[in-house]
Amino acid sequence: MSRMFIDCREVPSASRCTVAISADSEEELLEAAVQHAVSVHHEHDSPELRQEIRKAFRPGSPTVDSPQLQPQQPAQQEPMRH
Repeated sequence: MSRMFIDCREVPSASRCTVAISADSEEELLEAAVQHAVSVHHEHDSPELRQEIRKAFRPGSPTVDSPQLQPQQPAQQEPMRH
């Protein structure tokens, strides 16, 4: 099985957590992610939580940069036409 990861930066939250976890097996990744969710985000370990976490798995390894963390550029305004 290939490397997989889950990245908290992809989940909008008030805590703006920047933790990313990767592993070579889905089960190892799931256990680490559940432990993180319970201890840091105060979630309750449940089948529903585990299902949601599995849905967020991505193949590969997390990137250093995250689009969530980039400052948003102000929208360019169109010049007024008279």
